[in-house]
Amino acid sequence: MTSGIHHVTLITRNVQANIDFYAGFLGLRLVKQTGGFEDGEQLHLFYGDALGSPGSLITFLVWEEGARGRVGHGQVAEIALAVPPESIGDWLTRALSRQIRVEGPKREFGEPVLRLKDPDGVTVKLVGHDMPAAHPWNSAPTRLHSVTLFTETQEETAAFIKRFGYSEGQREETVLRMVSDTDFVDVRNVSGFVPGIPGTGIADHVAFRAKDVDAVKAAEAELSRLNSSITNFHDRKYFTSLYVREPGGTLIELATDGPGFTIDETPEHLGETLFVPPHNQERAQDLKVIMPQFAMPGEERIAMRDLPFVHRFYTPENPDGSVILLLHGTGGNEADLMPMAHRVNPRATLLGVRGRSHEEGTARWFRRFGATQFDQADIRSEAEAFNAFFEGAIASYGLKPEDITVLGYSNGANFAAAVMALFPKLIRRAILCRPMHVLEDVPQADLSGTEVLTLAGKSDPYGKYAEALNTWLSKNGASLTAETLNAGHQLSQDDIARAKEWLHL
Repeated sequence: MTSGIHHVTLITRNVQANIDFYAGFLGLRLVKQTGGFEDGEQLHLFYGDALGSPGSLITFLVWEEGARGRVGHGQVAEIALAVPPESIGDWLTRALSRQIRVEGPKREFGEPVLRLKDPDGVTVKLVGHDMPAAHPWNSAPTRLHSVTLFTETQEETAAFIKRFGYSEGQREETVLRMVSDTDFVDVRNVSGFVPGIPGTGIADHVAFRAKDVDAVKAAEAELSRLNSSITNFHDRKYFTSLYVREPGGTLIELATDGPGFTIDETPEHLGETLFVPPHNQERAQDLKVIMPQFAMPGEERIAMRDLPFVHRFYTPENPDGSVILLLHGTGGNEADLMPMAHRVNPRATLLGVRGRSHEEGTARWFRRFGATQFDQADIRSEAEAFNAFFEGAIASYGLKPEDITVLGYSNGANFAAAVMALFPKLIRRAILCRPMHVLEDVPQADLSGTEVLTLAGKSDPYGKYAEALNTWLSKNGASLTAETLNAGHQLSQDDIARAKEWLHL
């Protein structure tokens, strides 16, 4: 019977810091990068040994700048990697030299342990234990040693874990160690502790090994008879799996050993290509633009700065020097308009920015009191912050104002218009899709030298408000092209076509 951990999946909020820690500091191999099978817009990274063998895999769902979670019961709380016992001192020195948070060494279950914190605050233990790698990769840790589960139902959780090939081992304080042929699961009793909250810096699930699809189907049938909380049977391309929650609440996956990661990349080039799940092929190019980019250790990268707004770059393979700065609509994020902008100019560098105001959990650029009533003080304060962001981005990233086109949609277009009124000359070129005036006391502004394209929608219920904005832009000296498309409030292919023409592309 196949037993042991297949992989553990966590959530990160900073893909570059994640790469630098797991591929850089730890030295694991990035064996696959793909869009999420549940959410094609979500980047999914897989680290492991040279071939990404079951038992070596740590995977990450990327929620860039996403909300932080909380470790609590019903979760995988810690992960542990095996390293040669004699290397513990070297790893301690290496961590200290890299200014990585580290505790230890101390002994747990008779083994030397270093406790590290990854950039998201996840506890990563390095355990001195001779566990040979199936396919060694340089001096990286050899494989997963264990995971620690937090539970309020220790005995029930332990009994459930037994069905995956584990038996009870030693107890140490509040921890019961479950032992398989290859690794361990530490079940920690945290009765009275807080429940876990999903988010970044939190593990999503741990997966155990199954020999093949038949073994997964047999487990599904058995768990169904027990009325366990099975979700669906999944084909994840690289393995087949099903999910269930153990009695303490931790999400458990059962995953097949094969077919593995070499089915679409050669062993020499694992992890080099960004793949999109088969059911998302029609959106492949858009998804690849939406997912955050990163640089491998040693590669050239953009040094991201701490500016007033969350932001992200997309750099094309052959940039032409132009920059399109993107301001999303209500409920969007910094990547929402990237596919549209990439279609407008595939060679433009894209700079997506996220609004800081929130309405029932959705991002906006300023607060509103009603459909056409807006918080004037908030507009002005956010515009001031955007002015600082814009100037900071120019200085930090070496951008030229004359190369920047601001593309805003709906709430983002309205915000861009307000910024032009309050900080004339900041934005020199703008494409405003479905815009309207949101300032009640609109100042006079010298917009000479400013080029603006406004795109209203013929059947947009807010379209009637665009005329007042167009009049103000013209009267204040902007070079205005104002058009009404045969569209509603939503963006259309005509928006892309007109933007391309206006930019002479």
